[in-house]
Amino acid sequence: MLASSAVLRRQHFLIRSLGTHNNQNHTQRIRYIQTVTMVAEADAENILRRITPILDPNRHKGQAGKVAVVGGCREYTGAPYFAAISALKLGADLSHVFCTKDAAAVIKSYSPELIVHPVLEESYSVRDDEKRAVSTKVLAEVARWMERFDCLVVGPGLGRDPFLLDCVGEIMKLARRSNVPIVIDGDGLFLVTNSIDLVSGYHLAVLTPNVNEYKRLVQKMLGSEVNDQDASQQLLALARSIGGVTILRKGKSDMISDGYSVHTVSIFGSPRRCGGQGDILSGRFVDNLFVALIYSLYHFFFFFNGK
Repeated sequence: MLASSAVLRRQHFLIRSLGTHNNQNHTQRIRYIQTVTMVAEADAENILRRITPILDPNRHKGQAGKVAVVGGCREYTGAPYFAAISALKLGADLSHVFCTKDAAAVIKSYSPELIVHPVLEESYSVRDDEKRAVSTKVLAEVARWMERFDCLVVGPGLGRDPFLLDCVGEIMKLARRSNVPIVIDGDGLFLVTNSIDLVSGYHLAVLTPNVNEYKRLVQKMLGSEVNDQDASQQLLALARSIGGVTILRKGKSDMISDGYSVHTVSIFGSPRRCGGQGDILSGRFVDNLFVALIYSLYHFFFFFNGK
């Protein structure tokens, strides 16, 4: 309970800090959509400076963040690497990757700094009569580590194998029971779109959809098409419909909502929309639970401005 309360306090502090900057250069940032919803331009650079962990020689390994990425299969090994290495480069002390056995050796070869766990399985390697036992074994292996993590990233390079997705769904349930913040990207969004109960009502979940992923969420939850003319109201409604998760809609101007307010980041970054940018976004979290939630949302804004 104490850990959960601390997380919520930090998340509320983030929400307050986004709307209370006094920089005179940004006095025109705040505008109103209709009569209720306030859309504020988030001061991404100053937020980063404010929350960056201070280097302290008295700290020991792990105090600046222990993170885990769940993803990586035969076809996709780069995505989980980008997410995991981004966390390390930003300042996290330890970065784990839980992937399939086929992906493990490849990801290990990318960097000796990553801790790689080849525990996930795909359907082709598991007989039908073995699936229950294998799923139980996978969950038990991840459970041994779960309490050590400050944040979980689910989805980079995950693929859409049904058995693999079922196992990851159980991992997400375990993380939720353990009050571990979850950043969901890539095929993790495909999973939650089809099994929304995995994140519904979980305030420590952050969804980072691109254009197509956002479209599928809107169709599933709101039963409508994406409305760019009233984008902020639709994003607000979507976050509320899922039960208070935080949603970052990536685009030309990135938008973020927790179901109570909407903020944008329209600083121009790279005009490229190449693969890997979203994985870097999902990996940008470090230090304690507060920073774990924030960096996944804001560090990427300043450099890349979405996907």
